[in-house]
Amino acid sequence: MYYALRKDCYIRNIGNFGYIKSSGLFNDLAFDKSGQVFLSALSRTPKTLERLSEEIAASFVDVTSADILPDVREFFDDLVDDGYVVRGETYRETNDKNIGFDYSEVKQIILEEDYTPKNIRSANDTQEVLDEYFHANPYLSNFQIELTSKCNERCIHCYIPHEYKNTDISADLYYSVLDQLQEMGTLGVTLSGGEPMAHPQFKEFLLAAKEKDFYVHVLTNLTLLDDDIVRIMKRGNACGVQTSLYSMVPEHHDTITTVKGSFEKTKAAILRLIENNIPVQINCPVMKANRDDVADVIKWGHRHKIRVNVDYAIMAEYDHRTDNLANRLSPEECRSVIRSIIECDETYRDDIAGLDAAAVSKYDYDPNEPFCGVAVNTACMVANGNVYPCPGWQSFVCGNLYERPLKEIWLESDEMKKLRALKRGDMKKCSSCKDKAFCSPCPGRFANESSTGDPMEVAEHFCAVAAVNRQVVLEYLKKR
Repeated sequence: MYYALRKDCYIRNIGNFGYIKSSGLFNDLAFDKSGQVFLSALSRTPKTLERLSEEIAASFVDVTSADILPDVREFFDDLVDDGYVVRGETYRETNDKNIGFDYSEVKQIILEEDYTPKNIRSANDTQEVLDEYFHANPYLSNFQIELTSKCNERCIHCYIPHEYKNTDISADLYYSVLDQLQEMGTLGVTLSGGEPMAHPQFKEFLLAAKEKDFYVHVLTNLTLLDDDIVRIMKRGNACGVQTSLYSMVPEHHDTITTVKGSFEKTKAAILRLIENNIPVQINCPVMKANRDDVADVIKWGHRHKIRVNVDYAIMAEYDHRTDNLANRLSPEECRSVIRSIIECDETYRDDIAGLDAAAVSKYDYDPNEPFCGVAVNTACMVANGNVYPCPGWQSFVCGNLYERPLKEIWLESDEMKKLRALKRGDMKKCSSCKDKAFCSPCPGRFANESSTGDPMEVAEHFCAVAAVNRQVVLEYLKKR
């Protein structure tokens, strides 16, 4: 019997953990030290059960391949059942089965059922196990690279000031960063912009990242997608795409991008990616221009087996100007959007299903938790070499890659250490708030909206939105 890692799955050693992730099905698993040894023997090239047993037995004392073979078979058969590994009677059969992500295997999202497979996990959820480890041992799991700040659209809500959209990353810096990330054991690389496909070397950059066995994710408006890019995305291991679709009404979408015809190009490109079995997600930022359109976007995405993430919390520009916030929904306008999400998104309904007024009033969080993954397991850079906590918080520079290696910035810069020292309990106003179960305080959003760039200066807009969210959810639960 032969076994091989699926094309849309990735393995990394994280400290004493073995970690495997399915980029197509959005699942992951973490294993102990022994599991790490088992996973390390696996590759995308099919191997016989006997060869796997020999390689694994060599890592243990006084264990023969015959002794360990039953455990090896059980371990990899379980991963086959969970969708991480392919199995076949011959080398060729196993290779032929290894087609990677396939939309035909994904169930259509309907109101009564979420399409994500319900894997049986260990006593602790994988992400909880990893989060606990990352808090004590920062590990750069995902890194976002801005290939260019240039963009062929001029979205009315963008947090990047339009006059700054003029820089391409150099090839030397890009390839150097990929090498550094590979040395650091990074799993995911996100290529972004601006519009990343506007970089003249985008195709070469995309291929290079895929060939280094990163899970490559592209943030793009998709209007520049062509046959060559599709072929590169399909080549070898999986590549995912995330794009924004603002409305199913072409005029509303184009009003936001300020580019006539952009809706038809983006929609056609999404369907093209689906046809070619390239995993795609939709983001739907909601603002005044499309506030009544979110339900149709969610339903369209679900009909095509695509996740749709709705965001009604537009952030200010990173230089602290707030002109773009004229497009942001008022807290009261968010009410109908939240109702549409509850109506159309089964995943969100699952998240709130166990709540009631009593549970909400008792909700609390660990004051020693970090706000999010920035400086814990994620970071990003822009085309000029500056490293930031996250794409939107570009006023907080942690270092420049022309001056210091990435590993040094990640582990030793004062700025990264300052970010890791920020805890949820430091935001005193939030700890006693009755709406905190419906809010995720974000220092980056607060810093952008603060005239002084203070990440701990709470922006009152988000407090008001959290209060509306609480009201809508509790009303829904009471009626149900």
